[in-house]
Amino acid sequence: MTDYNINFLEEAENIKEQLIAWRRDFHQNPELGFEEYRTSKVIKEFLDSEGISYLSVANTGICAIIKGAASNGVKKKTIGIRADIDALPLKDNKGCSYASKVEGKMHACGHDAHMTVLLGVAKILNKHKDKLKGNVKLIFEPAEETVGGARFMIKEGILENPRVDGVIGLHVSEAIEAGKVGIKQGVFNAASNPFTIKIKGKGGHGAHPEDTIDPVFISSQVIMALQSIVSREIPPQSPAVVTIGSIHGGTAQNIIPEEVELKGIIRTMKTEHRELAKKRLVEITEGICKTMKASCEINIEESYPCLYNDDNMIKLLKEGAEKIVGSENILELEYPSMGVESFAYFSMERPSAFYFLGSANFIKGIDKPAHGSLFDIEEDCLPLGVAIQCQTAFDFLNYR
Repeated sequence: MTDYNINFLEEAENIKEQLIAWRRDFHQNPELGFEEYRTSKVIKEFLDSEGISYLSVANTGICAIIKGAASNGVKKKTIGIRADIDALPLKDNKGCSYASKVEGKMHACGHDAHMTVLLGVAKILNKHKDKLKGNVKLIFEPAEETVGGARFMIKEGILENPRVDGVIGLHVSEAIEAGKVGIKQGVFNAASNPFTIKIKGKGGHGAHPEDTIDPVFISSQVIMALQSIVSREIPPQSPAVVTIGSIHGGTAQNIIPEEVELKGIIRTMKTEHRELAKKRLVEITEGICKTMKASCEINIEESYPCLYNDDNMIKLLKEGAEKIVGSENILELEYPSMGVESFAYFSMERPSAFYFLGSANFIKGIDKPAHGSLFDIEEDCLPLGVAIQCQTAFDFLNYR
C-alpha cells in the first residue's frame, strides 16, 4: 500500500493568510438563507480558478467534485465534505475591522469559518488529486439556519452520480479552545419538532367567567401537563425537552378572549421518543380541551432529525484528527447537544461523522456565544480544520 506521506497541517498553515482573508470577507458580507448570491459567486470563482467542476444546487447551494486519479482499477469511493454558508438576521456589535457591513445580518454561527475551511480543503486536495483513490464532493449548503438546505440538496441528487459513501462535517465551538477537537459517538444533535397549538373557547367579561370557556385557563393546564411527557414518559437516561416559547391571547385585563395560541418546540434524541412526544402532545392537549369544553388546532412541524455519528466514520475522523492535533487534544464529549443541525439529513442517508472544531481563545475573550452579536472565532483554528478534513478524506479514500 502506497503511503504518500502528505503533511496536511503544514500545507494548511502555508495558506493561513488566504484562509483568514476568505473568512473575513465572508464575515463582512453575510447573506441569509437562499439569498447567498454573492457568497456563491465568490465560491464559484475560486472553484473556476482551481479547475474544479461544480453544479448549482438548491438555488444558492453548490456541489463541486474533485476526481481522484489513483484508483488503479479499483472501484472508486466518494466522500462528501459539507459546509453551511448562510448567516443570521442579527446585528454585529463587535466593532472590529472585519465586522459585518450589512445592517442586521451577521455570521454569528461560524458558517463563514466552515466554508473557509472547505475552500482550503478544496485547494489542497485538488493539488493532490493524482494521489486520491476516489472522489471528493465539496458540499456548500444554503439555508442551514432556516429550512435546512441539506434536504433540498439531497432531493436534487447530490449524494448520487457518483454515489457518496460517507460524509464529514464540522462546526466551530466557542466552548472549546482552539487547537482542540470535540467528538462524540452516536447521537450528536437532537431532533426538532416546532409546534403551534390554538385553544379555542368562548370569550366574555372577566367578571363573569361562568359564562365563558376560558382559553387562558385551559392553556395553563395544557402547558403544565405537557411537561409530564418528559418527566414521566421518556426515560431519564434519554434527554428530551418540551418548551413553550410563546403565548398569545387576550386584549385587556377584564376580557376573557376566545382564543389563545401557544408555540413551542420538542427536542428528542431518539426516533421512538420523537414519535412518542408528538403523539402524546396531541393526546394530552385534545384531552384537556375536551374535558374543559374547548376545542383545539394542533400543528406539529417535521424539522431536523437527530444527527447520528456512524461508529466507523467517527473512529476514522478521530484517528485523522489525532495526526493533526495529537490525541491529548481530542475531547470525548459526554453529552449530545440539544441544538439542531441540518447535517443530520446527511447522517440519515449515509455513514457520517460530525465534530466540534475548537475556536475559542479565552485569554483574548473570544468565547462569546454563537447566535450572539459578539460572536467571533480564533482564526488559528482555520488551518487545523482544513488539515483535519483533508486527512480524514484522504484516509477514507486511500486506506479505509
